[in-house]
Amino acid sequence: MSKAGTQDPTLKSDHIACIGGGVIGAGWIARAIENGLSVKLYDPAPGARDAIQAVLENAERAYAKLTMAQRPNKGRVQFCTSIKEAVSLARWIIESVPERLDVKQSVYAEIERFAPADSILASSTSGIMPTDLQAGMQRPERLIVAHPFNPVYLLPVVEIVGGQRTAAESIDRALEFYTFLGMKPIHIRREIEAFVADRLLEAIWRESLWLIKDGITTTEELDDIVRFGFGLRYAQMGVFETYRIAGGESGMRHFLAQFGPCLKWPWSRLMDVPEFDEDLVELISEQSDRQSGHIDIRELERIRDDNLVAILQALKANNWGAGLLLADYEKKLFDAGARQNAASGAEGNEPDLSRPIRTMERRIPPDWTDYNNHMNEARYLQCFGDATDAFMRLIGCDAEYMASGGSYFTAETHIRHLDEVAVNEPVYTLTQVLMGEGKKMHLFHRLHHGDGRLLATGEHMLIHVSLKTRAACEPSPLISSKLASIAKLHSALPAPEGTGRAVGQPRA
Repeated sequence: MSKAGTQDPTLKSDHIACIGGGVIGAGWIARAIENGLSVKLYDPAPGARDAIQAVLENAERAYAKLTMAQRPNKGRVQFCTSIKEAVSLARWIIESVPERLDVKQSVYAEIERFAPADSILASSTSGIMPTDLQAGMQRPERLIVAHPFNPVYLLPVVEIVGGQRTAAESIDRALEFYTFLGMKPIHIRREIEAFVADRLLEAIWRESLWLIKDGITTTEELDDIVRFGFGLRYAQMGVFETYRIAGGESGMRHFLAQFGPCLKWPWSRLMDVPEFDEDLVELISEQSDRQSGHIDIRELERIRDDNLVAILQALKANNWGAGLLLADYEKKLFDAGARQNAASGAEGNEPDLSRPIRTMERRIPPDWTDYNNHMNEARYLQCFGDATDAFMRLIGCDAEYMASGGSYFTAETHIRHLDEVAVNEPVYTLTQVLMGEGKKMHLFHRLHHGDGRLLATGEHMLIHVSLKTRAACEPSPLISSKLASIAKLHSALPAPEGTGRAVGQPRA
C-alpha cells in the first residue's frame, strides 16, 4: 500500500480482486491502481493481458493531466491463473464478466468457495437485478451492484444498488469505498431493471435509432446535435436543473406549465422499437465508419480522455458539478502526498524532521515541456509551489485549516535554474526551513532529478494572513509550534548554497 495512508478503511487488506478484465473491468483496475490499490486479476480470455495494458497506459496518461496533486504510490496488477488465487485474500471483489445471469452465478459460486467471509462482492452489471444475482448465494447479504460508466477511471458516477437480501452495512461500505476512489456513488433506493442511468441512455438510444432509420439525420449529425447542444448543458447541470433555467425567473413550475402539454404530442417513439434487422445494422455501421472509422479506437479513447479532463478541470475552476468532486479529491491527494513524501525512506514511515524534508515528487508530464521536450520555466515555480503547499500541510496548514480562515501567502521568491529535466523524468524536492517565527515562514527548496542532480533552488518568504481580511496575522498556536520546532532542528543544518542571492549576483 501507499505510505501516504491512502488505503481505504473498508478493505482491511492490501489489494482488491477483479474478475473479468474487459472494457469495464480494465477501467476498474486502472482506477484502483491509480489510487494506490493493488489488484489481483483473473481473466482467461485470450489476449486479455495486452488489452488491459492498453487501457492502463491510457489511464496513466489521463491521470497525469487530471490533477497536479501528487499521485499515491501506484498499485500493482497481478495476473492470476484461477479465481481462487485472485480472491483468497481479497476483502473487495469486483465482478465484470459478460452480462449473462448463469455465467455470473457460476462465477459467484466459485468466489464464495475461496473468498473471505467478510468480503464484499460488487457486480458491474448494467441492468441485471441484484436480487436475481443473489439467488443461490451462501452469503447474499454481501452482494451489491456497483454500475460504473466508461471510462471507469475518469467518469466519477457509480450506481450502488442492493438486492432484497443485501445488508445495509454492505451498502455503507460501498459508499465509503467508492468515495475513497474519487467517485460519486449514488445509492439507488429501489432495485429496478437497468437502474437509472441506463434507462435514460436507452431512451435517447431508441429515439436515435428511429431518426437514423427514417433518414431524418445521420449518425454524425445526431452526435453533433448532442455534443454541440444539450450535451454541454447536461455535463454541468443534468436534466432538471437545465429545465429549471428554461423556466426563467419562475423556475420549474413555469417550465412544467409551459411544456407539460407537449408530453401528449406524438414527438417520441420511445414505446416503439425499429426492427433490428441487417439493413439497420448496415446503415448505422456504414455511417459510423464514415464518421470516425479513420481514427484508431485507442486514439479515440485518448481524445475522449483529453476532453473529459479538460471539462472536469473547467468545472473545478468554476466550483461546479463534477469539478467540486475533483477539487475535494485533489485536497485529499495533496494532504496524503505531503505525509508520504515527508516519511519517504524514514524508519517506521515517520519523517526525520531534522533533515531537509522531501516535500514533492513526480514525473514531468508532457504538457509541462517546451519545444525542446524539457520542462519549461514556469513549471519550476510550479514544483516549488507544490513543495511549499506540501510543507504547509505537514505543519497543519491544510484544507481544513484554510477553510477556518488562515493561510500563508508568498511575499517574495527567488529561483535559480541550474539544469534541465525532460518529459517523463522523475524529480523531487527537499525543503529546509530557514526561519519560522511569528507571521513569517522562510523556506529554501532544492529541486533534484531522480538521479540526484540539482536542477534548481527556490527561496521563498511567506507571510501568514487572514483569508477574511487579507491582512497579516499570527498563525494558530499549533502551527506556530510545529513550524518553530522544525525551524529549530533545521538551524543546525549548514546554510544552503545560494541563500540570499540576488538576480545577476556572481557566484562565489
